[in-house]
Amino acid sequence: MTYHDDPYELGLFLHWGPIVTLILSATVTLTTWKWWPPEESLFWSAHFALYVLLNVLSLYNFVKAVLVGPGLLPRGWHPVNPKEAKYMQYCKKCEGYKAPRVHHCRRCDRCVMKMDHHCPWINRCVGWSNQMYFVFFLFFYLMSNLHAFCVLTISGYQFFMDSTEIARRYHNGNLERYLRQHFFGIFMAIMSFGLTIGIVLCMLKLLVIQIGAILKNVTDVEQWIVEKARARRYKKNMKPFVFPYNLGWKLNLAEVLNIERQHRGHGIEFPVVKGCNQYTLTLEQLAQKAEKRNRTRTYKCILPATGSWLPIWSQGLRVIFDSPLTDDPRIKLEPNDLIRVTRKRKHWLFGERVVGDDSRKGAIRGWFPRRCAVEVNDNGDTIVNAAAKPEAPNASKHRVGKPKKSDKINKDL
Repeated sequence: MTYHDDPYELGLFLHWGPIVTLILSATVTLTTWKWWPPEESLFWSAHFALYVLLNVLSLYNFVKAVLVGPGLLPRGWHPVNPKEAKYMQYCKKCEGYKAPRVHHCRRCDRCVMKMDHHCPWINRCVGWSNQMYFVFFLFFYLMSNLHAFCVLTISGYQFFMDSTEIARRYHNGNLERYLRQHFFGIFMAIMSFGLTIGIVLCMLKLLVIQIGAILKNVTDVEQWIVEKARARRYKKNMKPFVFPYNLGWKLNLAEVLNIERQHRGHGIEFPVVKGCNQYTLTLEQLAQKAEKRNRTRTYKCILPATGSWLPIWSQGLRVIFDSPLTDDPRIKLEPNDLIRVTRKRKHWLFGERVVGDDSRKGAIRGWFPRRCAVEVNDNGDTIVNAAAKPEAPNASKHRVGKPKKSDKINKDL
């Protein structure tokens, strides 16, 4: 099995993302073909051939993006040189080390090479092997829907301009009767017209994001790592972080669009700028993870957490309105569960449940309501915020202010 092989490739199309994409494409394509201007001219024939070509190319690249996949690192992968393992992160799920630019996708449940993001519309991650096909799919799909938008606009305008004359000739001037006879076709044209607008805007946004990432040779995951690296080094007055894979826009384009150059390192090794090495980014990740562990706090569950995305009945509206706007999972908790918390919001905490002997199903890492747990120390004792402790009697008299005369005398003695 190669790095990108998947034994369930055809089954990947049996998912709501690819199914919805194909249904929308078929709806727009067939409706546009039905409303294609009837004029028999070289102009419209050439346009029809171009429209068919754009749809074929978009479908081809869509299928290739799904079937080729992003490139999956084999489970239990280890570097050829065992000494290099200390520069890499270890994946507990795949029970192996992560090569440079490899990240674990919880939806695919695999370590993905040069992972950019997980795209539900192709039911795969976008990464090392299929980013080129994904970008071409976005471009050709954008152009085909833009073409369909123009055709539907012209045909729809011509239809309503001619409808009055046609109704007068064949329906005794009854326009309503004529429109009723063509209700389904009109409805499909209006719906497809709206779909083309939405698809064009969506594809344009995704295409701009992807091209920007390719020109910098950075993935969406790596962009977040670089931002944290710059902030971390700025706070500690360290040397600024240099992203090792930005070779200039021409070479960056070649890294994605040139198949021979792209596959030269087999998704494991990549060209780097002068002064960096294969583990520059990985070492920065390890440093960030070490600091993250130092910031980790232990919490103990005191109230059950349902693991629901909208726990309105158990937590109330205040918690719902502050719900994190991310696709991270929510975890289910029971009293006395321990959670290692790494991120905090006003009403939510993000952490990983310490797994014991229980065989509960579901995610163990994600968000849960803050009011369901309290912070504890290493001995399991609850940590009370000093600001919440009641003040001692007459404590206000000893706050910072003008020193008493007796205090001055005692100090002189």
